[in-house]
Amino acid sequence: MALLAGKVVVVLGASDSRGMGAATARRCLEEGAKVIIAARSAEKVAAVAETLGCIGARCDITQDNDLQQLTQMALSEYGQLNVAINFAGIEAGGSIAELDRETLLNSANVHFAGTALFIRFMAAAMGDTGGSIITTSSQTALLAAPGLAAYAGAKAGADHVMRIAANEYGKANIRVNAIAPGFTPTGMTEGYLQVPTIEPAFLKELALPRLPSTEDIANAAVWLASDQCFVTGDVLDVSGGQTLNRIPTVAEMMAEQ
Repeated sequence: MALLAGKVVVVLGASDSRGMGAATARRCLEEGAKVIIAARSAEKVAAVAETLGCIGARCDITQDNDLQQLTQMALSEYGQLNVAINFAGIEAGGSIAELDRETLLNSANVHFAGTALFIRFMAAAMGDTGGSIITTSSQTALLAAPGLAAYAGAKAGADHVMRIAANEYGKANIRVNAIAPGFTPTGMTEGYLQVPTIEPAFLKELALPRLPSTEDIANAAVWLASDQCFVTGDVLDVSGGQTLNRIPTVAEMMAEQ
C-alpha cells in the first residue's frame, strides 16, 4: 500500500521544479497523497503545480493570513490536513562583523518566526486527528560555519521551537520533526556548483561518496510524514555524514585544484 494513501499534504516552499519542495511534493503524490504546494510567488508555484498535477497556492510564510488561508484551502478542498512540510527560506550570509539588524531580522522573520507560526497554524488545522509537521533545519545549525550567523542562528532557534512543539502537540498525536539537508544540488545552489572546487570541498567532508539529492530529502520527508514513523522532536540529518566532520571553509571551497 502507498505510504501516504488517503493523506492530505501541504508543501510550502515549492516554487522551483528543481528544488526540495517540488521533489517532496512529487514523492508525496507518488505515495498516494493529495497535495497542495505553496510559495510566495503565485506565478512560479502555479507553473510547478501544473507540472506535478496538483493544486498550487500563494503563501508568504511571513504573513499570518497567508498561512491561515493555506490551511483553509486544504480543509475546503479535501476536508482534512494530515501533513505539513515547510521548505520556505531565504539566504542570509555575512560575518558577524559585517551583520546589520535588517539582515538578522529578515532571517529571523522567515526562518524562526515563520517556522513557529507555520507549526501553530498547521497544527490547529490538524486538530485532534493527529498528523505530521516537518520543518527544514540546516547543516549550519548543527555545525558552526563562519559567515552564516544570521541564517544558522535563526535555523537553530527554529529547531528548538520544533522540539517544544513536539512536546506541546504530542498528546494530539501530532509529530513535529525537522530535516537538516546537506549541500544539495538545487536551483538555488546551481550557481555555487558552477565553481568547480565547491563540490570536491564538500565531498571531502562527507562519509558517503556523493552529495545528497533532492530525492534523498524527499524520501526522508515521506518517511517522516508516514504512519511508519514513530519519531518526534528530532532533527533528521540527511547529509551523507557531513556532521561527522565539518562544513568546508570559504577558502577551501575557492581553492585552486
